[in-house]
Amino acid sequence: MSSSNEIKTCLDALKKGDIILYPTDTVWGIGCDATNYEAVQKIFALKKREDSKSMICLVNSIQMLNHYIEEIPESAYPILKYATTPTTIIYDRPLRVSENLIAKDNTLAIRMVNTGFCEELLKRFKKPIVSTSANISGNPTPKVFQEIENDILKGVDYVVTLERDKKPAKPSSIIKLSTNGEVKIIR
Repeated sequence: MSSSNEIKTCLDALKKGDIILYPTDTVWGIGCDATNYEAVQKIFALKKREDSKSMICLVNSIQMLNHYIEEIPESAYPILKYATTPTTIIYDRPLRVSENLIAKDNTLAIRMVNTGFCEELLKRFKKPIVSTSANISGNPTPKVFQEIENDILKGVDYVVTLERDKKPAKPSSIIKLSTNGEVKIIR
């Protein structure tokens, strides 16, 4: 299937509240519409993940990020501009996303993606997409498509056919930025 057909199929799935398995800028991810409570719940159930463990969302621009975070700390801008590897930032006071994505301390982890399939999907969807590793909670994160467990493959509504031979990747760095200026390296 061509990239544009894959994008269309994923868009249809996301709009219906389905969950997808897709290649991100890091590892393969399980995703859904980050504003759809029921879709987010499906991911928690599939991963057998505690509701208290939050997940990452992906955006493709500062404009999209601004729409879903009350106030972006000044310290985020140089990180977003100069990071040479995928970097997830945990922000205070998220807005307009499903409440089951928001951590108990009123934060949300967001990564800006500006390359590849994922960026195009985000551009066309015009909303953040959940991105969580394609594994049952507690199991190792698959480094390549072939390592993804059958329970995950069978449990999602759609599996993207592109980039299945993608080289092994690692999860993003994670930095927590508070609006009070505090910076904490998580991973």
